[in-house]
This record gives sequence, C-alpha cells and structure tokens, in this order.
Amino acid sequence: MSKKVKSTYEKHIESLTPKQKKEYDRGYREHLLSELLIALMNQDGISVRRLAKAAGISPSLIQGIRSGEKENITMRSFLRIIKALGSSVVVKKDGSYFPIDLPAKK
Repeated sequence: MSKKVKSTYEKHIESLTPKQKKEYDRGYREHLLSELLIALMNQDGISVRRLAKAAGISPSLIQGIRSGEKENITMRSFLRIIKALGSSVVVKKDGSYFPIDLPAKK
C-alpha cells in the first residue's frame, strides 16, 4: 500500500501548535468571503462598479468585502452578489443538495 504524499499546506498545518492553529483558523474565516469574491470577480473579469450595478448594491459594499473590512453582510446581499457573478449557493447534507436563492420579486 502506498503512503499518501502530503502537500506543503498539509505539512505546514500539521506543524502548528494548537494555539497557532486556532489563530490561523480565525484569520482564514475572517478572509474567506474576501478571497471568494476576489477569485470569482477575477474569473469573470468584472469590476467592482459593474458587479455592484448587476447586484443592485453599492460599490462601497463590494470594495469593503474585497478588502476584508466588511465581514458581516446580510444573506440577501451575499446572494445578490453571488447571483450577479453567475454562481449559486448550495448546502449539502447527507448526499442531498439544497439550493439557497433569493425569493422572486413580487
């Protein structure tokens, strides 16, 4: 049986003390939304202003998320941004998938 080769990331994480790991996890969670938004925007080549207009929200909110300054946004704003980027949010539980979407406007 062959042994799984560990990535540099896996080796680094395993080398951390429990205290360092906790701090790393906190920092990762704080910037996860920022990293996701930057990656999706880069993939589509969309600007802050264009995304804000497509999502119907202010450019300052988009820029705040990108910079990591704005961490707590509403689910409605998050879903509007994701939808404007042509993406969707799906929750997976026990092999079942549950899409999360905005209710249709009346």
